[in-house]
Amino acid sequence: MARTSVDSRGLDPERPERAGRDRFHVAITMDGNGRWALRRGRPRDEGHVAGAASVRRAVEAAPALGITTLTLYAFSSANWRRPRGEVDNLMFLFQRHLDSECAHLTDSGVRFSVIGRRDRIPPSLRRSIVRVEERTSTGTALHLRVAIDYSAREALLMAAGRLATGISPTCEDFERALSESIHAPVGTRDVDLLIRTGGEQRLSDFLLWESAYAELYFTAVLWPDFGEADLASAVEAFAARDRRYGAIRTAAS
Repeated sequence: MARTSVDSRGLDPERPERAGRDRFHVAITMDGNGRWALRRGRPRDEGHVAGAASVRRAVEAAPALGITTLTLYAFSSANWRRPRGEVDNLMFLFQRHLDSECAHLTDSGVRFSVIGRRDRIPPSLRRSIVRVEERTSTGTALHLRVAIDYSAREALLMAAGRLATGISPTCEDFERALSESIHAPVGTRDVDLLIRTGGEQRLSDFLLWESAYAELYFTAVLWPDFGEADLASAVEAFAARDRRYGAIRTAAS
């Protein structure tokens, strides 16, 4: 029997438990940069620099592991509460990393996108984001999304405000409004595997709608120490999960 096509949410209508095993979306909360630095008697900023190196390792390792979309939580809307100096240094690091990695992303076939608000970040960073998004727009090896000034709750509220009143929206209508509210390309598959480094076990307002059926994976490894083997271990654990999406496995499944 011919298999039906995988839908826009990444689910196979016939065999949902098999969807996303060889082509899937991984999201990572990159936690532990500051603690990594402090444990070594270094300023927190050095942890963020070390964390940037881990980003490159993850991006380079992802395609061979079957990951087609990788979303990284870099800066939440709540992070504006951090000391001004640390926030300024983070924004500078984001821009420097973008500018220096643009050619590498393009050569590697990586499509780059930033999700989240853009009205509160520095204008120079906004310009770098747009430039890298445009230059990498044809990449097909991996879709790399970085969340900056992002809040899932805020995004859901903004999406609801975009919907026409008096009309019952479909999931597709809402997802389109949600994508528009965070500057995300429409049609990105839902999160299959959500990883959090650093030992904490919470969602922290990250991709709440998109992670409705995500498998969760928590590791004590601090983000700057997170390497290809750690990502492979998370993917291996994900592959062993029994994903039923509310259905019941039958003997023939």
